Amino acid sequence: MSSIEEAIALIGRGADEVLKPEELRQRLQSGRPLRIKAGFDPTAPDLHLGHTVLLNKLRQFQDLGHQVIFLIGDFTGMIGDPSGKNVTRKPLSKDDVLANARTYEEQVFKVLDREKTEVRFNSEWFGRMGAADMIRLAGQHTVARMLERDDFAKRYAAQQSIALHEFLYPLVQGYDSVALEADVELGGTDQKFNLLMGRGLQEHYGQKPQIVLTMPLLEGLDGVAKMSKSLGNYIGINEPAIDMVRKVMKIGPDLMWRWIELLSFDISQGEALDLREKVRTEVVRVQDVKLRFARELAARFHGEEAADRAVRGYSSIALGQADLDLLPLTEVAVTTEGVRIAALLTAAGVTSSNSEANRKLKEGAVRVNNKVFSDAQHIFLPGYEGVVQVGKSNFKRVLLVAA
Repeated sequence: MSSIEEAIALIGRGADEVLKPEELRQRLQSGRPLRIKAGFDPTAPDLHLGHTVLLNKLRQFQDLGHQVIFLIGDFTGMIGDPSGKNVTRKPLSKDDVLANARTYEEQVFKVLDREKTEVRFNSEWFGRMGAADMIRLAGQHTVARMLERDDFAKRYAAQQSIALHEFLYPLVQGYDSVALEADVELGGTDQKFNLLMGRGLQEHYGQKPQIVLTMPLLEGLDGVAKMSKSLGNYIGINEPAIDMVRKVMKIGPDLMWRWIELLSFDISQGEALDLREKVRTEVVRVQDVKLRFARELAARFHGEEAADRAVRGYSSIALGQADLDLLPLTEVAVTTEGVRIAALLTAAGVTSSNSEANRKLKEGAVRVNNKVFSDAQHIFLPGYEGVVQVGKSNFKRVLLVAA
């Protein structure tokens, strides 16, 4: 970056809030590499695009020459982050947390530069703390202060239980910033209370308080709820390239621009504004922009060759020129008696249920090998290979194998 102003513009792209911007400017002007922290509790084995909103911002800091700390909350993961929850989260076992943490380490370097990333586990310092240390940490804040937090306040007002260990979570996350001497901490908008806790604890321990940078929560495929595996509205970063492309092509135009702002490295803010105007005036097709963006994501996580293959595969199906060799093969186990189309579509993950499959069949939306298919009683036997499809963007190349 040629100037502090350009660096600040890049850091601010897509950010919801920077606290405090003047402190960030001062630290950037110091010329020393800043310590940039983001914590991830390994509560599930796989990362999805929603997680990469923070990872992308960390990568931008790396490109600016700063030191990124990818903190795996193996200790906090066993507490359970109460942020945005209206019930107490079920704690994970140590084995579950460690297994998930290993997969996080493998996946994050699809975005982050391995050579410029410091991977830490917060059990490093909390594992050495005794009960007295934890009690002293708990003494840094009052119950009244904790109840200022929105989700705690709502649960208390609704007479829903709040376990005592949930009050510890913000303090523990805040202490991570003390242990790591963070200059900047990143988190989602739902983490603001926890991030500010880090500032307060750093001051208490005689450190310069960190700058807080909050990023929006990425809406999932439905364009409404936060991307979540539990809601099924996500794209996992380990999903096959063809599935990434296929899912991105299903999203609406408004969500596409939102995702481009938060996830794209190749399309700058200026170009995104230009493309948006060209789409509005019909100089450029929205589908072409979406396909370019889908290819970028597929290439980031699977490489250029796999991304090109996925785009060709998607395009061949969407344009009615199916080439089976372009699509990955999904094996579907069936009995020796075979399976009808509704059950096949559901087993392949093209529809969510047999009732949805039958409804799509009646609507004429089902295709097999790119031809409209309407025979609900037809039996597909083990050994069958072909492309089953609902609409333009839901399709799988399947091979039926005997269970």
